[in-house]
Amino acid sequence: MSKSKHPKDRKPSLAERRRFLLSAGAAAAGAGFVAHELAAGRPALAGETAAPGTVQIAAAETPIGPKWWPSKWGAEDQVGASNHITPEKVMAATALIKTGKIYSLGQVYEPEMPLFGSRAFAIRIPGSPTGGVFGSNKIIWNDEFLATEIGQVGTQFDGLGHIGVQVGEDGNQSERRFYNGFSVSDMVGAYGLQKLGIENVKPIFSRGVLIDVKGLKGQTLAAGTEISVSDMEAALDKQGLSGADVTAGDVVVIRTGWSDHWIKDNETYNSGAPGIGVEAGLWLGEKDVVLVGSDTWPVEVVPNPDSGLAFPVHQELITRRGIYLHENLNLEQLAADEQWQFAYIFAPVPIKGATGSPGNPIAVA
Repeated sequence: MSKSKHPKDRKPSLAERRRFLLSAGAAAAGAGFVAHELAAGRPALAGETAAPGTVQIAAAETPIGPKWWPSKWGAEDQVGASNHITPEKVMAATALIKTGKIYSLGQVYEPEMPLFGSRAFAIRIPGSPTGGVFGSNKIIWNDEFLATEIGQVGTQFDGLGHIGVQVGEDGNQSERRFYNGFSVSDMVGAYGLQKLGIENVKPIFSRGVLIDVKGLKGQTLAAGTEISVSDMEAALDKQGLSGADVTAGDVVVIRTGWSDHWIKDNETYNSGAPGIGVEAGLWLGEKDVVLVGSDTWPVEVVPNPDSGLAFPVHQELITRRGIYLHENLNLEQLAADEQWQFAYIFAPVPIKGATGSPGNPIAVA
């Protein structure tokens, strides 16, 4: 007679993980929890008492559940989900190119664009012109000087060094953990990240799937609207696809219509956003995608329906799983042409030690 598997050895289900995160949020709210780019306060470490015969999630290990390191790609891995970008994945993506039409998915970088918090974007052309005149051909030229949080404005690709979790005591830099368990004491230096810098990310050339939730609902979603798994599955079904069509290493981009407010109404754009919640984040995480993007600034719903949680999907995807986020995308033309599957191409700017990357991702259909 074979032994039954001990509950501690069984992987927690999506429902169990979601219940834990929600309970952690409630405990965190009591401790004044704020995370991500907001001022951080230490959350209480939440715990749950499991019913007999059910999984006991190791809630006391970290504020977001069991510890997530080492990565399945190895204890020293700094590449995360971009490990999925293999020659086979690239060739499968090229098979989706039928017309050769290229879609630019990035927004234009300009001072008028909406910016998170106190971030800045200032461009200057030194001199008039910057250089010259030289040679008998009288050459002159212009350069630019750019002052900004280069990886965290406009269309932005969030790297693995961007989001972490405080798992220990206040001020203990060894217990502020990021992807693969790298700590602030391992990572941070005055001149850029020493670990998990954006230069480690492999160029992304993969199958892209657009989930058009605005198309499903028939209107732009409101701030604070949580996109559920059932919403995504219904949108996919309307597009002739299903949840089973989202596979490991895919890029998933979600249209909400929020880009309607871009520059036209920055106050509204920055006030919050529709987006995926914990449930949908776990679903995408279990799909083992390489990247999740959206036409909003956080990808996830803001404010979160649970007021005790701040950007929990960032932590679930980036910190726990090494899955990248691509924010502030322009998905309008892709949706207008009903291009639900395509090759998604993006190479992060390899700025050594940066937390993210600007750039213009493209879809080729």
